[in-house]
Amino acid sequence: MEKGFGQGFERLRGTGEALREEGGVPGGWQGGRGVLEGAFQVMTVLDRAGQAGLTSLAAQSGLPKSTVYRLLGQLAELGAVERQADVYRLGPRLFRLGQGWQPYPGLRTAAREPVRRLVSATGATVGVTVLREGRTLVLDWAAGQDTALAPLLDVASWPWFTAAGKVQAAGRPDPVPDAPASWHREASAVRERGVAFDRGEVVDGVCCAAVPLLGAGGTAVGALCVLTTVSERLEPLADIAQRAAEAISARLHRRRPAATPPRPPLSRSPALPH
Repeated sequence: MEKGFGQGFERLRGTGEALREEGGVPGGWQGGRGVLEGAFQVMTVLDRAGQAGLTSLAAQSGLPKSTVYRLLGQLAELGAVERQADVYRLGPRLFRLGQGWQPYPGLRTAAREPVRRLVSATGATVGVTVLREGRTLVLDWAAGQDTALAPLLDVASWPWFTAAGKVQAAGRPDPVPDAPASWHREASAVRERGVAFDRGEVVDGVCCAAVPLLGAGGTAVGALCVLTTVSERLEPLADIAQRAAEAISARLHRRRPAATPPRPPLSRSPALPH
């Protein structure tokens, strides 16, 4: 734990005591835990909104405005929130802490070189994602040649029904929350092909092919996705992405890929256009 972070936490707990005395913290909150819950509630709103003012944060979090103001002050001191004029957004401390999150041991390291080669070979934008709490979370993006996709690289959380989310959800026994009635049939097709596609359903004009990254026991621990604005590229991109995903999965298992016959192409597609 960094020096200063623990001291800031103590200040945050002290703020909770003062707020309770003033009636700014709901009566059901007890000790530092209640203040932390409020702080995370505020940061969750900021994560969803990108940035927001004090009044909006109080309304969306359901907390008193005075409580949100004091929490924001403490979070800003910790570097968890930053303020510009009257607008707040998540701060650099959270970014640094988030980079240390390991959803599966070695996933980022195992993916680094295969992702680099995939971008070099195709020019496509490539991402590594995990499915958590009903959301598709982006661990890393590697930008390709299509500059139209650049704004998407700033988005770290997507709905579960992206191609990357579907290819992971399809292999899980637990039901997907709020899944449409057609999901069972679609999940079966995804499992059979080993790839999920998004042809502009999530972001208009953006297509995606996603393949699973397999950990121990052959379960999907993440997904490799390739993005393009040219729908005709999806099938051949999926073929190449599957080979990259096999290399990543083999690295996760700390073994060399087994010598297997070439995977048949998903379709008879022409060479990738540039």
